[in-house]
Amino acid sequence: MIEGLFRLPWWGYVVVALIYTQITIAAVTLYLHRCQTHRALDLHPVVSHFFRFWLLITTSMVTKEWVAIHRKHHANVETANDPHSPQVHGISKVLWLGAALYHREAANQQTLEQYGNGTPNDWLERRVYSRLRNVGIGSMLAVNLLLFGFLAGPLIWAVQMVWIPFWAAGVINGVGHYWGYRNFEVPDASKNIVPWGLIIGGEELHNNHHAYASSAKFSNKKWEIDVGWLYIRILSGLGLARVRRTVPELVEVEEKQQFDIESVRALVNTRFQIMANFIKEVVHDVHKQEIRELTQAGNQEHLSVVKRARILMTRESRLLSDRARAQLSYVLKLSPRLNKVYLMKQRLQEIWSSHAQSQEKILHALEEWCRTAEASGIEALHQFSRRLRRYELAAA
Repeated sequence: MIEGLFRLPWWGYVVVALIYTQITIAAVTLYLHRCQTHRALDLHPVVSHFFRFWLLITTSMVTKEWVAIHRKHHANVETANDPHSPQVHGISKVLWLGAALYHREAANQQTLEQYGNGTPNDWLERRVYSRLRNVGIGSMLAVNLLLFGFLAGPLIWAVQMVWIPFWAAGVINGVGHYWGYRNFEVPDASKNIVPWGLIIGGEELHNNHHAYASSAKFSNKKWEIDVGWLYIRILSGLGLARVRRTVPELVEVEEKQQFDIESVRALVNTRFQIMANFIKEVVHDVHKQEIRELTQAGNQEHLSVVKRARILMTRESRLLSDRARAQLSYVLKLSPRLNKVYLMKQRLQEIWSSHAQSQEKILHALEEWCRTAEASGIEALHQFSRRLRRYELAAA
């Protein structure tokens, strides 16, 4: 058996494989995703070229293909035109055959032309990265054989070859739209798989990303960890990266009592955060009141039904099954107060969806919404309305 240049204990080879795969993950999340696809980040040319080369020898992926497929996913999420939605293709197919779905879409020239604009088109991309992808991964195998021998070398290479197809194409595209928790009720089924994005570069925080796709930072709550953001801060400190956008930050201006154009800009840009606040401050509060009153009245029949309605009232309506819609409709008929809160939630979402309208029309719609909220007789709605009037975007 031919030995490599380096003889390591078994755990040393494991460490090498993990270092290799984490560099690949960094290349995908920083370069392909946050920089090239969403333009949330600028990378120094040295960093960009390193990542392009590393992706060639470890994944054979071409920048334009990856970017185009991911942009198409965002533009058509959870529809028949989504290249890899588990809601359409099924979780098993996306999880285990995600790479096949990727390659099928990469062969679609219409996708590349429509969604691949702005990606590198220099001599290296045309003559090397796009043409020599198989030579690239073959070179990685040769390097591993030279460094680690004919046993450990191919094993490390095999781990490299399956890492992105499984974790990115399978887990993120599949599980990230199927299982986990949601900070934001976006129109799609995206979920945060776990709050600690350590294995897949922060991509685990998929719901956060779908809420604010143009943000370079994926973590949102204090307990969430986006290791990709740590990499960005290190590169920024070295002058090798520049953050272009993160999630807009809301501030309350105490003396502000009326909406203005700045209010509209703030609320539209942070609409998912506003809706999360509404669910926490209004829906959950009123739901607790309803449960408390039913408990005091000893109405066990209605109590069990209303308890289950809390989740249904918070979910994006298009994601509810027919059975869930029927259950929600029944609860809303039982409780005029919950029905009023739910209607106000739906109306607020309709205002957010009216981006094509002028800022003045959105402003008038918000004023009308607040007048209705303050006349509702529901204290939580009244208080939320007053806070809504005071929001502005924090200074950059």
